[in-house]
Amino acid sequence: MAVVRILIDGYSLLHHWGELAPGQPRYSAAARDVLIDRLRQYQDAIGTPLTIIFDGNNAPSQPSAAPSSCRELEILYSSLGKTADELIERTTARLREYGEVCVVTNDFAEQDTILSLGGFPVGCEHFIRQVEQALSRLQQEVNARNRKERRQFRRP
Repeated sequence: MAVVRILIDGYSLLHHWGELAPGQPRYSAAARDVLIDRLRQYQDAIGTPLTIIFDGNNAPSQPSAAPSSCRELEILYSSLGKTADELIERTTARLREYGEVCVVTNDFAEQDTILSLGGFPVGCEHFIRQVEQALSRLQQEVNARNRKERRQFRRP
């Protein structure tokens, strides 16, 4: 069965991705924007839809990043008084019948819950490595394509 969507606990991933947005507080709008931008590139590279879910208690009154403009990359904030975990669990249960749901979090209790709901959890460190490898491969492909195109137009 194919992965139908990757659900990401935004603040969990942001907390564990230390070299992302250096000099910015982990839960700042600037750090969130850098995370969203990096994950947008990753989604473009792999083609699997992503949903980044942040806790609503820390939701900005005016979201700094561009809102979700497509179904392939959603950016959600849980309702006030609710956690991202609750939204992730509910979404995992609803999507289960359509295929596998991957959930990125380092919360071990949440990982157990996701397993019981039929999803599969991935730790943040492992996911970060996957993102960096995919983006590196994409950059290599772009560079190779550019070299090929430049050679095509060289004068004899």
